[in-house]
Amino acid sequence: MFGICNLAMIPLRAEASDKSEIVSQVLFGEHFEVLEQHKQWTRIKIQYDQYEGWIDTKQFQSISESNYIQLSSDAIILNADLIDYILAPSNSLIPIPLGASLSFLNYPEINTSPFDFEGTKTSGIKAKNNILTSAFMYLNAPYLWGGKTPFGIDCSGFTQMAYKLNGYKLLRDASQQATQGEALSFIEESEAGDLAFFDNDEGNIIHVGIIMENNYIIHASGKVRIDRLDHLGIYNAETNKHTHKLRVIKKII
Repeated sequence: MFGICNLAMIPLRAEASDKSEIVSQVLFGEHFEVLEQHKQWTRIKIQYDQYEGWIDTKQFQSISESNYIQLSSDAIILNADLIDYILAPSNSLIPIPLGASLSFLNYPEINTSPFDFEGTKTSGIKAKNNILTSAFMYLNAPYLWGGKTPFGIDCSGFTQMAYKLNGYKLLRDASQQATQGEALSFIEESEAGDLAFFDNDEGNIIHVGIIMENNYIIHASGKVRIDRLDHLGIYNAETNKHTHKLRVIKKII
């Protein structure tokens, strides 16, 4: 069984309970495989990053296996505005966030409502320097564990979405993203758009941000913000201290 998100965004939970931790979000138009289904809860695997979790059974639309395969092989088309609207039947509107997937709108057998979209779209691979342009669209978005939108986002959701809007695929969690790309030995070898990863005292990767020019970094910590980056880690000029300990820099592109 397979499905697609037909709401603006829905929570992806660690367990089958409304009280369970939200580990990520499923945005409008994202499709997935159904791994297990109960009356109230459905366990899914998102096609884009293979991330697993539980969603409310009432919050998605079923699609066929052939539709799933078709969407998985087609070019990804995304909403390019901070927020836009899908026109639903009876002229009702559904707000959708930056990065919502629009590919399925071209398929009448999936887009049965039907939904219509007249906003700005983005698709395909963009130049690496455009990653920061996308990242700045999330500036000041509040930190939200599991979030993936300008209205709430976590550190790895932020990096994943900034890359996704430019045609590059990152895994979901910071520790997973740290397994991708080529490790650099020094900050001086990095360029704008590369990723910096940070660990805790146990050596576990717990944070990620996008490197900017002139030793700055944009990352989600409290909110999406810009701080200094040096060989020790992230330096917050407001508190006059390092907030994150640098572990490794990775060149993904």
